[in-house]
Amino acid sequence: MSDTHNSKNQIRLPLLLSAVLAIGIWIGSSFFSTPGGNSKYNASIQKFTQLMDYIEHDYVDTVDTEELLEESISQMLDKLDPHTVYIPPQDRELTESQLRASFDGIGVEFNLLRDTLYVVTPLAGGPSEKAGVIAGDKIVKVDGENIAGIGMDNNQVFNLLRGPRGTEVAISVVRKGDDELIDFKLIRNAIPQYSVDAGYMVDDEVGYIKVNKFAENTYAEFKSALEKLKEQGMKKLILDLQNNGGGYMSAAIGISDELLSEGKLIVSQKGQGTKYDSEARATKRGIFEEGAVTVLMNEGSASASEIVAGALQDNDRALIIGRRSFGKGLVQLPFDLKDGSELRMTIARYYTPSGRSIQKPYSEGEEAYASDYYQRFISGELFSQDSVHFNKDLEYETTSGRTVYGGGGIMPDYFVPLDTTYATAYVNRLFASNAVKEFTLDYRDNNKYLDEWDFEKFNKEFEVTEAMLNQVIEIGKANGVRFREREYLKSKHFLVFLIKAQLARDTYDDNAFYKIYNQTNEIYVQALALFNNPDLLQDKSNSLLLQKR
Repeated sequence: MSDTHNSKNQIRLPLLLSAVLAIGIWIGSSFFSTPGGNSKYNASIQKFTQLMDYIEHDYVDTVDTEELLEESISQMLDKLDPHTVYIPPQDRELTESQLRASFDGIGVEFNLLRDTLYVVTPLAGGPSEKAGVIAGDKIVKVDGENIAGIGMDNNQVFNLLRGPRGTEVAISVVRKGDDELIDFKLIRNAIPQYSVDAGYMVDDEVGYIKVNKFAENTYAEFKSALEKLKEQGMKKLILDLQNNGGGYMSAAIGISDELLSEGKLIVSQKGQGTKYDSEARATKRGIFEEGAVTVLMNEGSASASEIVAGALQDNDRALIIGRRSFGKGLVQLPFDLKDGSELRMTIARYYTPSGRSIQKPYSEGEEAYASDYYQRFISGELFSQDSVHFNKDLEYETTSGRTVYGGGGIMPDYFVPLDTTYATAYVNRLFASNAVKEFTLDYRDNNKYLDEWDFEKFNKEFEVTEAMLNQVIEIGKANGVRFREREYLKSKHFLVFLIKAQLARDTYDDNAFYKIYNQTNEIYVQALALFNNPDLLQDKSNSLLLQKR
């Protein structure tokens, strides 16, 4: 008789299938029952407990039943919708921190370059800046332990540098020009996280605000940026929500409120029964209720971004420019579980003021849902508005009678095709390898004359030379990116802008980055063109949105 050696997957699959059958009932009781319990599930709970006991004590191979349980929960929730998720205790802190106004840490923006932790910039007012850490420093030790060249990832770095406010952490850095390590003892403190990347005047009339997510402090940041731009004479606003994956609905409502007049419907939501039914309306005098508005969106704009876009589009307050948004119209509510884990469960659908649900279909399963971008690409939708097909049964009207559609994202009023002129795999790999970032950090270290330049001088006079491009190419080679001449020549113009924009960010701020980078952003360029010539819009009512204010 021969021994049978089962693979990990061979062991797991039948167990998962059986466990998933029982776990749904157990979860239903444990997660959603009232404090008094629900006798409906008692027998099934006992059955599940018995099942797990048998697996634990009598199964032929050793099985991590706790891990089995965690996977079973996730698999069961996959049967509901793509946005109902289970977050294990060990992942919860990092997940939640992404939408907080601040986190506790040492206050550095960092990059992992060739397995070395580089300080991109110490955050203003943070412990690192106060202690004297500077951009370009390489952190090689934390609390006396070597961290260079050991294959660390971003999560491991977070775990080392972040920690409770008031706790001490020792770091050792290598600094260009110094032969010895420089040691710092830092006391962790609250470090702000910003979700408004940029806010600046494009010209005498047009203001630009870039929002990267909808977090705890997003509304306050947006309001502050809006007030500053209005003080500078802003009469027209470009609100950039490209690749903004969403976040808190409350932030989306607050931003919409500043742009809509009192009483205008912003969003409504409906769940099973009436428990989670609600609607939000503009409540007060907003900062920018007059003046033309354009909203920039693409296939990466989702959730709260779509709430803002839908509210402004349906109330004929703004024109949406770009490409069809992601299509997430579901609302999640977090439920705390006893072991410190969390269930984020869909409790309602939200609807734009016209009554649209913009949630794209998910009945074909997780794989089909996740491959939606690819399907848009191969269908030609990203390149031609004519390739977008709408369900006529999901046709709605804005307040002025313009036709809009539900069933899959926000369709822009002015379509801008995806520009692949400069997009090549080579440049994508070059950028992903951090070659551009590595070059700009080194350039800043070796060219202190930039400290004497203001941004206006930099923008007009600084040029990316052939020698600089060759340096980036060589850094890319060292980082494992093979040079491809044909792709390089196609993307060269774009690469020049990327390098200059990144250097501007390292030298000045994010505003400087976007002032340069946006010159290559076709959606942004078209928004400016429409402000200057609204008659480019075929629909007269669309043109009026840019002319009458």
